[in-house]
Amino acid sequence: MRRWLPLLSIVAASPAAAQPAVTSLAPDSVSVSVFRDPDRDEGGAIEPGWLGGFALISEKRTVDLPAGESTLRFEGVAEGMIAVSAIVTGLPGGVVQKNRDAALLSPASLLDGSLGNRVHVRRTDRATGKVTEDEAIIRSGPQGAVVLQTAAGFESLRCTGLPETIVYDGVPAGLTAKPTLSVTTRSPAAQRATVTLTYLSTGFDWASNYVARVRDDGKTLDLFAWLTVANSNGESFADAGLAAIAGTLNKVSDFDALAERPRTPPLHLSCFPVGSGRYGVPPPPPPPPPMAAPMEEGMDIVVTGARMKRAEMLSAVSVVASQEDLGDLKLYRVPIPVTVAANGQKQVALLVKDRVPFRTIYRLRMDVGDEGRVLTPEILLRMQNKYAGGLGVPLPSGQAAVFEQIGDQELLVGEGAMRDHAVGEKVDLVIGESSQILVDVENYVEPKNGQHDYRITVTNANRHAADFEFGFDADDNAGLDPRIRKLPRRDGLLTWVVRVPANGSKTFHYRMKAED
Repeated sequence: MRRWLPLLSIVAASPAAAQPAVTSLAPDSVSVSVFRDPDRDEGGAIEPGWLGGFALISEKRTVDLPAGESTLRFEGVAEGMIAVSAIVTGLPGGVVQKNRDAALLSPASLLDGSLGNRVHVRRTDRATGKVTEDEAIIRSGPQGAVVLQTAAGFESLRCTGLPETIVYDGVPAGLTAKPTLSVTTRSPAAQRATVTLTYLSTGFDWASNYVARVRDDGKTLDLFAWLTVANSNGESFADAGLAAIAGTLNKVSDFDALAERPRTPPLHLSCFPVGSGRYGVPPPPPPPPPMAAPMEEGMDIVVTGARMKRAEMLSAVSVVASQEDLGDLKLYRVPIPVTVAANGQKQVALLVKDRVPFRTIYRLRMDVGDEGRVLTPEILLRMQNKYAGGLGVPLPSGQAAVFEQIGDQELLVGEGAMRDHAVGEKVDLVIGESSQILVDVENYVEPKNGQHDYRITVTNANRHAADFEFGFDADDNAGLDPRIRKLPRRDGLLTWVVRVPANGSKTFHYRMKAED
């Protein structure tokens, strides 16, 4: 019998099966680098809802580790976290395993985790205000009627006609109030460590928003751009180092398949039919919603950058994002810490360029054989993205609004979409269609020998001359008239380029052979 004593002593001295848990509630510092939605068209706006872009998030946290094996919990990670991408560095014993804790705390999960356990039901008498508590055992889950067993029998929650709620003695094991990443580590000794958690997360996006203001000379404009970052996660990143990456990143992984967001199950409450159970009285209807509080005088109203006056805009711009190269991509770094709020957007200045020369071009493109109608050309502002042309910086894609001063008012004259432009490129910003320039393409003589004679007439109703470009979308082998073949090419199209005088017109004749 004595030979078993040493073994029993070893078993008694062994640690409990459960590992000690160390919880890091929040990071000491965090950086967020946002990549655009790769499936969003260039110049497209950020769509509301769950965003299609993603971010690289890096957090520094200070933790106190016990000696031996323990579970380290990182609370407050993004709910769109791609757990397989998580890298933890700085742990003395490294990472043994990691786990994405997806069981989030909610009324339904709290109820489900307490199934079969004792709770307290707290009720308030409407007439007297007296509060009473009864012990109960939860006998059904969150789907359908929540059945409670009390000393008086079985009943459904909130079917007494009295205000009532469940009071829990504690949170069931495995539930967390915030999205959490858990890792198992082994530390050679009890010590404090600074660790870095880096991971990819879905639910982010960013875009540029340009505001152009035409100067009085009608030949130059002031160009301002906002960098708009959006976060559709339920977590905020306070005082973060923020960066946005422009360009097309080669992405081969399906982030949506790897990053299934934690879901909190809904809580459905329904009552037994009248006359069954302990209480058969249906609950009273909910009270009407409270009236909205009146707006106080002087309350700040948030406006978009497109509506801000230039003086207000420049006074709001204390910093401008700086541009850096990231391989063939461009990185825009915000030089001060900012808060990327949950389910919100953040705007910072991207660029400020004054007195940028531009030309107003009226442009029309047409397939050969689509003649015989009156057409309306598009209006575009043409700039050269060169330092000598007042720009000379990469221009990320985004929305653009153009304003012009008319008298003492600044009015919107057009909106358009800007694609990505590299330094040295021509920038054609389409801002709308013209009602002052009309193009009539007509077959003005009867066809002879299978040939059609066409005439293009461009009429300018403006009080100033207009630069017009008509692009023929035609195959070189389609039997084109030599007059079309001799035209210069613009953006790959044979283009008739002409200056139409004020309140005047210009014509272009060509001949096409009918197809057999």
